[in-house]
Amino acid sequence: MFVDATASIVNLSPCFGLKSGYTHRFSRVSFKCTRTAADSSVVESNDPVKVNGVESLNKRVESLKDAERIGSYKSRLKEEKLEPLWDDGYGTQSVKDYLDLAKEIIKPDGGPPRWFCPIVADGNDDPLPDSPVLLFLPGIDGLGLGLILHQKSLRKVFEVRCLHIPVYDRTPFEDLVTFVEETVRLEHALFSTRPIYLVGDSFGGCLALAVSARNPTIDLVVILSNPATSLNRTQLQPILPLLEFIPDSVTATIPYLLSTVMGDPIKMALVDAEKSLVPNFEKLLDNLRYLLPRLSGLTDIIPKETLVWKLKLLKSAAAYTNSHLHAVKAEVLLLASGKDNLLPSGDEAERLSRELANCKICYFKDNGHTLLLEDGINSLTVIKGKLKYRRSRKHDFVKDYLPPSMSEYKSGLEIIRWFQFATSPVMLSTLEDGKIVRGLSGVPNDGPVLLVGYHMLLGLEITPLVSEFLREKNVMVRGLTHPEVFAMNSQSGLQEFSYIDLMNVFGAVPVTPINLFKLFSSKSFALLYPGGAREALHQKGEEYKLHWPDQPEFVRMAAKFGATIVPFGVIGEDDVAELVLDYDDIMKIPFLNDYTRKRNEEAIRLRTDMEGEVANQNVYIPGLWPKVPGRFYYLFGKPIRTKGREKMLNDRENAKELYMQIKAEVEQSMAYLIKKREEDPYRRIVNRVVNQPISTPLHQVPTFEP
Repeated sequence: MFVDATASIVNLSPCFGLKSGYTHRFSRVSFKCTRTAADSSVVESNDPVKVNGVESLNKRVESLKDAERIGSYKSRLKEEKLEPLWDDGYGTQSVKDYLDLAKEIIKPDGGPPRWFCPIVADGNDDPLPDSPVLLFLPGIDGLGLGLILHQKSLRKVFEVRCLHIPVYDRTPFEDLVTFVEETVRLEHALFSTRPIYLVGDSFGGCLALAVSARNPTIDLVVILSNPATSLNRTQLQPILPLLEFIPDSVTATIPYLLSTVMGDPIKMALVDAEKSLVPNFEKLLDNLRYLLPRLSGLTDIIPKETLVWKLKLLKSAAAYTNSHLHAVKAEVLLLASGKDNLLPSGDEAERLSRELANCKICYFKDNGHTLLLEDGINSLTVIKGKLKYRRSRKHDFVKDYLPPSMSEYKSGLEIIRWFQFATSPVMLSTLEDGKIVRGLSGVPNDGPVLLVGYHMLLGLEITPLVSEFLREKNVMVRGLTHPEVFAMNSQSGLQEFSYIDLMNVFGAVPVTPINLFKLFSSKSFALLYPGGAREALHQKGEEYKLHWPDQPEFVRMAAKFGATIVPFGVIGEDDVAELVLDYDDIMKIPFLNDYTRKRNEEAIRLRTDMEGEVANQNVYIPGLWPKVPGRFYYLFGKPIRTKGREKMLNDRENAKELYMQIKAEVEQSMAYLIKKREEDPYRRIVNRVVNQPISTPLHQVPTFEP
């Protein structure tokens, strides 16, 4: 059962791995660990000298720091960052693996609660340098396998440890709180500038909140999945006391009762069933045939006497946690299910959001209680989308950004599939010799690069642009976005994972000088719209009209880093919708004008130091009339290199001259596209559907000759 333990955590508490593809990284010495209620001692198998469990915290910290240097050295030898479209492994493991591994982990070994490190089978799971620790606190099963669908991706960006509570362990709740608390305090002593993540599933949610309440000065990020704090309001409350008196002859039915109450077998079986527009039903049926007979294994995971104990443990956990909610100061992300048949998780999420000072909800209306084991929930994607991933005290949009994985890219394409199909975007670029070609070969491959262009109505052009750069060049374009977009996603209530969350996953960053500075410093591809909200929310008759300020600051900053500037034009908004109500129209309509005026008073304002039309950044919801969709067309101009021109462009007049040149090239690009699209026989969707198979890749649908 015990295998090589990670040296850096050997003195925390006993760590173990599973034989089924689990091993510990950075291991130079093998350890076997035992712990008794009396002394919490640790024994090294190669040198059976007992280490006193009551040694001072300072000595334990020093020993761990020595071991950490081994890991730090190896960390420096590997890649410092994730590349776009990295393999996060989502869908490669499922509930089947959970049930199979449970057979190993439930074997009695006489041990108390302990941590183990879930390592992926291929061993390729070294986290990024300076990754925070993530402590997973399990639900009523106590196994610690609840992250099995997510462990490969999480292990890339966290030091993951899972709490295992053996089947026959009877440790009281407050002792479990103390056990987790000791680990939290030790980690904080080791790395005081890094946050500590507590991921609590159901019962583990109570445990996470209790630890947080007792440690308000430690930087904790608490992620809760349907926390059991609402146990006193469960629909099963009347029958829970009767479980103790169920005859042994019907005990075998308990697992099936639990499985129907706790989760949705269909969603569990869908995890690794390949999906496009419809699920792979043959794979789904195979998964169900495999999964359902194994539910009887829950009898071994939660036998009758353990279930009775766990329910008592849950009751004390909920009571203790609810009485300490006022002391929770941590940052909390609450994942709540809409079809939780065990707990009223939706209502509880709203209650907790009112009780907790810093709580954000992500609502999954079609999922059951066992949220982390069901299809469609990639925990790292949710953490990224809700801007909860950070390596220091404050989230940094550039340093803490994790590029989309391949599974996130595919999921994103599924969400925008029909929009992409309807607009069938055409990407053109300009080579060094001035020749216009289809595709993005004219855009440099290496950053820093600044894409500067026209902002269409509602910014509809951003999604195809970002996805095409990922597809063709494997490059993540970071779109500089109005801060109000991020503020829109901070509203209370049961918010589902939204399009704005998806924007966060795909690189949106608030438009500020410091963020542009950081993007250039990291040699990123940045996307800037000088026209901002004024262009994206323009008036009638203003399509394809630039509203740029008379300030060339981005040119001067680009020159400081030797960035390449690529001007681009884009057209097509008038081919998908007609603007029927603009800002002036809305302000003439009762009720709507009051709402819009109040909304703008509360909105984040940019360019407050400017005057005139360019400072008009009113936020409103335009009235649109949809059309039979046409195509979007993009033309990226000849790259403008600033490297070697730093001194010249530091002069404001020279920078302004280049700025006006960039603006003129954007206007010329749009004029070119407006003229050339008339030559495109596939401009309208009807012609594309009639003449091209639906399966034709979008970038291969014919268009005009450049």
